[in-house]
Order: sequence, then C-alpha cells, then structure tokens
Amino acid sequence: MSFAVSLSLRSLVSFVVFGFYCHRCGNITETSCIKITSFGEENLKKVTMENNTSDNLFAISYPSPKNSQRNSCNGTTSPEPTDQQNRPEWSNKLEFLMSCISMSVGLGNVWRFPFTAYENGGGAFLIPYIIVLFVIGRPLYYLEMILGQFTSRSSVKIWEISPLFRGIGVGQLVGTTSVVTYYVSLIAITLSYMFASFASELPWAKCEESWGEHCVDSSAIIAHAGNRNRTDEQAVSSSQIYFLDVVLKEKSQIYDGIGSPDWKLSLWLLLAWAVIFLILVRGVRSSGKAAYFLAIFPYVVLLIILIRALTLEGAIDGVIFFVKPQWGELLNPKVWYSATTQLFFSLSVGMGSIIMFSSYNNFHHNIYRDAMIVTTLDTFTSLLGGMTIFSILGNLAHNLGVDDISKVVKSGTGLAFISYPDAIAKFDVVPQLFSVLFFFMLFVLGVGSAVALHSAIITAVWDAFPKLKYWQVALGLSIIGYFCGLVYVTPGGQWILDIVDHYGGTTLIFVMAIIESMAIPWIYGLENLCQDVEYMVQRRVGLYWRLCWGLITPVFMIAVFIYSMVKYQWPTYAGNEYPDEALIGGLVVLVFGISQLIIWALWTISRDPTEVSLWAKVKKATKYSSEWGPNSIATKKAWLKYKEEAKTRREGIMIAKGHSYLRSKLYILLGLYDDFIPLDDGNSKL
Repeated sequence: MSFAVSLSLRSLVSFVVFGFYCHRCGNITETSCIKITSFGEENLKKVTMENNTSDNLFAISYPSPKNSQRNSCNGTTSPEPTDQQNRPEWSNKLEFLMSCISMSVGLGNVWRFPFTAYENGGGAFLIPYIIVLFVIGRPLYYLEMILGQFTSRSSVKIWEISPLFRGIGVGQLVGTTSVVTYYVSLIAITLSYMFASFASELPWAKCEESWGEHCVDSSAIIAHAGNRNRTDEQAVSSSQIYFLDVVLKEKSQIYDGIGSPDWKLSLWLLLAWAVIFLILVRGVRSSGKAAYFLAIFPYVVLLIILIRALTLEGAIDGVIFFVKPQWGELLNPKVWYSATTQLFFSLSVGMGSIIMFSSYNNFHHNIYRDAMIVTTLDTFTSLLGGMTIFSILGNLAHNLGVDDISKVVKSGTGLAFISYPDAIAKFDVVPQLFSVLFFFMLFVLGVGSAVALHSAIITAVWDAFPKLKYWQVALGLSIIGYFCGLVYVTPGGQWILDIVDHYGGTTLIFVMAIIESMAIPWIYGLENLCQDVEYMVQRRVGLYWRLCWGLITPVFMIAVFIYSMVKYQWPTYAGNEYPDEALIGGLVVLVFGISQLIIWALWTISRDPTEVSLWAKVKKATKYSSEWGPNSIATKKAWLKYKEEAKTRREGIMIAKGHSYLRSKLYILLGLYDDFIPLDDGNSKL
C-alpha cells in the first residue's frame, strides 16, 4: 500500500465536453459523435434539427477518452464544471498503480496470510483461496475501483447510488476503524524489533538463563534434532520466548484483566501514529513518488529471506505442508470462510480504501488494467510470504524435534514475529543488517497500509464536514487512534487484537461486503452498472464480470457466510477460551456496525418530505439520487443522455424480438443485447 495517497495538492484537471468545443469552434468532428445510424432515420432528422443549439449537442455527443484530451480548439485548456472544484487527482497513472500495489501488498500478505494458512491446514487453504480470488476478490476489487472513479467520492458518499443502503458505507468505516487501530499496534512492535536489531547480537538469537532449560537457540543450526535431551512438547525457540515474554509480556489468560500498556510499546505506538500523521499531512506529491520504492523494496527483502530459508534443514517439509492439499478440508466451511476473509483483508476490499484511492483518478482512467495487475501481484505476494514462513516452520520443526509442523509454534498474529526472526538469526553474515532491512520492510508495508485505511476514514469525515481543514481531521483522528491503540500494547493486547479482528475486522466487513454485492447489481441494477462502466472506460463489459457481479459473487458469499454460521464456534486465542466479557465486547462492535444499516435507512426514509405511503418511500430510497453520477456537471449530463440512448436501443431490440421480462433479464445478465454505444474508435472487450 502506498505511503500516503489521501489527498493530492494538484487541482482537478477536467475534460471540456464536445458540446462546449463545438460552441467555441463552430465545428463537429466525426470521431466524437456516436454512431447514430443504428437509431433510425427519425432520430437522424432530430439530431440534424438540434445541431445548431449548443445546449442540445449532448444528445449526440459525449466526452470520450480521445476528445477529452483535445479540450480546446486553440490549444488552451478550460476546466470543466464540477460539483467539487478542488477535488485532487493523481499526478500520473503509474503513481496510482504503484500506490494500489503497495496498498494491497502489505502486512496482510507477509503477516496475516501465513498464520491464517497455518491455522487452516496449510495446503488445505490454498485451493479455496485461489477459487475465492476469481469469484469474489477480483470482481469486488474491480467494482469498488469503478464506484470510486465514477463518482469521485468517498466510500460513504458513493451510496447516493441507493440511499437506503447508506449505512453500508458507515458500517464499513466501523470495520476499517477496528482494523486500523490494531494495525498500527503491529507497526509499533515492528519498530521495537527494528531498533533492537542494531544490537551487537540479535536479542532473540540465543537463550538467556532466565528463559529456562527448554529454550532452543534460534541461531543454532542443528543437524540431528533427535539427539536433544528434552521432550518435543517442552522445546521452545528463543525467538518465541523473546516475542511473548520480553516484547509483549503476554498473559496466559485475561480473566483478571488485560493489564496496563507497556511504556516502551506505547512510545513506539506514538512514533508510528506520528509518522502516519506526517505522511497524511503532506499528501500524495511525496507519497506518490515513494510508491515506486514501496512497491518494489518488499520483494527484494522477501526473496533474500526465502532463498536463505529454503537452504535450511527441514525447510522442504514446511514447503510440502504449505502446498500439499488436504482434500478432506475442502468440505470444511471454516476454511472457505477464512480464505474469503483473508482475501478481503489482503486486498483491502470492503474497507473503503480502494474507493478512496480511485476517487482521485481521471474519469476515463483504465482501471480494468490496474485491477488485474494488483489482484495478481497480491496473490503472488501472499504465496511468496507463505512459502517463506513455512520454510522457516519446517526448519523450526527440525530443530525442535517436532514431526507435526502444525504444532511448532502458537498460531495467531505473532506467528510472523516468531518465524521471520528465527530465520534471520540463522544468517551467517551480518544478521543484524538483514534484520534491520526486514523489519524496515515490515514498517514500510505497515505504514503504507495504515495510511490508506486511515485515509479512507479521514476522507469520509472530511467529505461530511468540508469546512474543516484536512490536517485538522487527520490530527484529531490520529490522536483518537493512538489512545484506542493503547489497549493492544498491554499484556493481554494480543487477546483483544484477535477478537477485534474476528468481529470488527473480519465478520463485520464481510457482512457489509455481502450487502454491497447485492445492493449494487440487484437494486441499482446490473444493467445500469454495466452501462456506467462502458461509458466511463469505453469497453464492453464481458461475460465473466456480468456473471460474477450479477449472480456468482453475491450468491457464493451468502452461501459461505450461512454455512460458516451454521458451523460457528466461539473464537479462541491460541487454543484458550475468551472470558464472556471479551466475547460480549466483540459482539458489541459487530452489532454496532451492522446496526448502521437500519439507522441510516430509517434516517433516509424519515427525511423524505413527500406525502406517500411508507412502502413508496422505501422504494424511492432504493433509487439513485440526483447526486449520483460523475463529478463533472457536463460529463454527468452527457452520461444521462448516453444511458437514455442505450435504453432506447435495448428496448427496441426487446420489442422487436418479443422478449418476456425473465428472458430480458437473462439477456442482460449474459450481455446479449447490443446496447453498447462506442464514443470513439479502438474499443475492445474486457
């Protein structure tokens, strides 16, 4: 994820529509007009009669990617009217792509993916993960990119598409807030490790006397694990003891409370939030440039550690555990649910950051290409991180004399802070250097991800209160985030992190995404959505996207969620049960987020001044409002004309072929109606 990308310092570079061009220059170019011959002789006559009035030129001419670049006849530029004149844009297309890569390639790949795979049987997790990528991950990622770019609004404001569901955007903010508060606490731990790495000897490399006789040096490379005089259950690596007992001072249970914040971690947390705030204040002028480094640097470090890990004794056993599928687990709904929620976390789907990023794009930017690149690289990085972690786990199992890799270390969020340091401690040459580089990489990934998540929250609040200065909103929310994050740097902090992640960062976001995936194609309409996409990017929406948006994605998500709820088990931490108070606290976060749907739906209906029945108000609230559409006033007017022409063409085909209602819906789902209107040459199918 990018080091910033919340706000650009550049002004919005808008398109001058073709009608305005004709009004100034007195001519009409053929490439900028739609091909009206298919509409019949009557429409052709109508166009000819209206050709002398610039206000009516929108009936035959629309802003397109080509003529938007030729927005004046004399080589000068004139900004197109917009609803938000100061809405910033990216400096260039590549900065957006690099920022999206660094957004999705974050701690979710090298931290959360490995421990999620570890908890779900290694190879048993990969097959569902890949399937979910194609039927849920890619369609939703592309959909959220479309929503942000099409409207140039935040994740809350885009719900003018169907005001009744405005609570989805608010509920997603609750989930995003839950994630970003604990996410920054992980950055604090990363800082602790990074600065500890400057010691003459890595503090977790060797056991100290106080750590007990069952401690095994992480720096040791043991050739014959079976010769040690300790039982498998008693052997513990020094990296695990260092993380749990020295860094976290973790409690074995929290029935008597979570304890007080650790003063060292509290300072690291403060530093992390300070860095995030400073990056947000500066905006994308510097962060966009930093994205080039942020997108490439993690791969260099990961590849170095992977190469070293694969050379260790027992590493091949860990790789086999990671890639070998356990076919019986494919019927386990928990594995499918975990794969789906992990994909959400890794791609940042359903958190508002994708919508926020794309809202700063040029209206005709090719987001299809970017969506394909980002989702592919994200999966590759997750597999790379998983391969690295499980190579290290295989070596740990060898050193500890444990045959079952699934029992090598405690699962949970700390897995990466145990396995990676253990591998680094075995480096023969300057392990301190590689340790600093690795944890600096984690710091970069973490800050980039946190900035994007935090920016989504800030942008939503700033859109709601535009009179406030951006830095004031960023400062206020950063202070709140710091104090909320103190709970995660207590001895029981990892317990709280896991349960907040389960209810607020996983279940809540998943539920909101399910409703989002239904509301847009089923309420707003697949037909309307596809027409919006085709007008914006000038590409025909293919069968894969239509089937996923209109049927497969929402149905698959509903099925996974229902099945997982039927088999639901209360969350545990490292096999230990939570006290009732903690479970209630997690449920409160979940219920509060979901309740936003009802609260904002009632608020929307209550504000309808018309004297009609309640049902009529509900139906009206499902329709897109006058604020929905492109940010540019001229482009919005042209878009409405475009949709009207497409509707006229489609209805003509339906009447001519005598299609019933159900058959027409099937044709729309499969994209069989020829209602696509190209605005220029060179269009291709997605």
